[in-house]
Amino acid sequence: MGIIELWLPILVSAVVVIVMSALVWTVLPWHKTDFKKTGDEEAVRAALKGSKTGLYMVPYCTDLSELKNEIVAQKYIDGPQAYITIVPNGMPNMGPKLALSYAYNVLVGVLCAYMVTRTLESGASYLEIFRVAGTTAFIAYSVAYIQDSIWFGRPWMLTMKNMFDALLYASLTGGVFGWLLG
Repeated sequence: MGIIELWLPILVSAVVVIVMSALVWTVLPWHKTDFKKTGDEEAVRAALKGSKTGLYMVPYCTDLSELKNEIVAQKYIDGPQAYITIVPNGMPNMGPKLALSYAYNVLVGVLCAYMVTRTLESGASYLEIFRVAGTTAFIAYSVAYIQDSIWFGRPWMLTMKNMFDALLYASLTGGVFGWLLG
């Protein structure tokens, strides 16, 4: 069996994960405290006004040899240190973000299909398919968050919440694959 033949579980699992993600972020309470308000939001907004879309760091230092400079080193000591993402101005437009999320979920489904077709024989049981697809989906949905906590200061609690979300998405993905193929 090839990946193309698994189009149904790929697409259905992507839809199921989009629905669960919407529930996680709009109905369930655990992400309500993920973002915090700055001490003086208007001053921060004014300071960032005019910045182009992109990733920024404060203090800005891309060459470790600059840390030998006392002025640069003092900026790190005094703080704050921040990684800032600037997105385009305007009201948030959920359409393109949902479309990209769905495309990402389809990619995860393709990876799951690849692993299922390469590790299991035709006629595998629900549980075997669930195990392979679910594990693959969990890896795809979760492990990058760990790097963000290690290198970019993402709070570990947020990473744990996102990994729990990933476990939900992976369980649903594994369940869809097992149901439709087992």
